[in-house]
Amino acid sequence: MTLAAYDLTGRTAFVTGAASGIGRASALLLAEAGATVHCADRDAPGLHETATLVKDQGGTAHTHHIDVADRAQVQQAVASCDRVDIMAAVAGIMHSSPVLETRDEDLDRVLSVNFRGVLHACQEAARAMIAQGVRGSIVTMASGAIDTGGPGLFCYSVSKAAVVQLTKTLATEVGAHGIRVNAVAPGWVRTPMTDHHGEKQARTEAFMARLSPLGRVGEPEDVAHAVLHLASDASGFTTGQILRPNGGVAMPW
Repeated sequence: MTLAAYDLTGRTAFVTGAASGIGRASALLLAEAGATVHCADRDAPGLHETATLVKDQGGTAHTHHIDVADRAQVQQAVASCDRVDIMAAVAGIMHSSPVLETRDEDLDRVLSVNFRGVLHACQEAARAMIAQGVRGSIVTMASGAIDTGGPGLFCYSVSKAAVVQLTKTLATEVGAHGIRVNAVAPGWVRTPMTDHHGEKQARTEAFMARLSPLGRVGEPEDVAHAVLHLASDASGFTTGQILRPNGGVAMPW
């Protein structure tokens, strides 16, 4: 095994949630490794900024202004790609409410993006890979919240647990086509999504940093490197697995 295993030259990657945070960092790193990157998000200005950053570093980027909760939009965007070697299904949202105060519409909204959006991306990518004869890699985005219950994180945790089961099941179904499916389950990462956590943000980050043997919280680039590993040939014998870049600590609730 050499560093050439991480070379994605000639491959095409589709990244959802690419307008910011882990999605943007993943798009930039996959492009740096040589992939042509298709960036998808419903945040048009952020999407344009990501594509500009990819091009500024010498990469090739295409943008798709879509909502991953809409199957037709995902289908059309993936179909517009010449080929799909890598799908990084990163798009996600967070909602905070205790179980007893969670409304049906709250759960539906989170599941529509965090689970069904990932499902749409996985289905369309796998179908394209099979039709094109591509031995590709699908990387989904779970969370450290899958391991423990967390106060106020019911909708988010349930959606990410569903992503894990999707990942494991799909891996068993498409492996015969040479397609690998794995998930990344980060610990606390400083992103625009977690910045919306409220006034407790600074205290939460300090608390999580104290729990980690590394003494810090994660950055989007930390997770992007996990995405690159699972997308590349370096993980060629890895499928149906959950990679946890969490600084050495699970969610401590």
